Amino acid sequence: MKKILLFLLVVFTAIACNNTKKGTPQEKQPIEKQAIAASYKSLEVEIEGMTCEIGCARTIQSKLYKVDGVTYSKVSFEAKKGLFTYDEKKISKEDIIRKIAEIGGGDLYKVTKSTDFEGIISK
Repeated sequence: MKKILLFLLVVFTAIACNNTKKGTPQEKQPIEKQAIAASYKSLEVEIEGMTCEIGCARTIQSKLYKVDGVTYSKVSFEAKKGLFTYDEKKISKEDIIRKIAEIGGGDLYKVTKSTDFEGIISK
């Protein structure tokens, strides 16, 4: 009796596996890949209104680093400058300048001069 039950179990398993394989074949659709190349630029800005290293410079630096599209952020209190690398397909130079001004509520920090250059900063 055990042999018959084992034989039936094997037969049913084989039939069940064949039925799933014989189902309608799924057509494999080619996956289209979109090559979206990042276009990195770097920006150096002079920032007025910073009064301290930790409260001002580090705050600007950390908040800008969290912005989508910004890949590098360094603000120097002593030099009164900020250095940023960004993907121009995600964020613009003007957006970065506006974000800096917004950090202080719009009346504390001001970008007085900006210089663009190609490439990525990796310090």
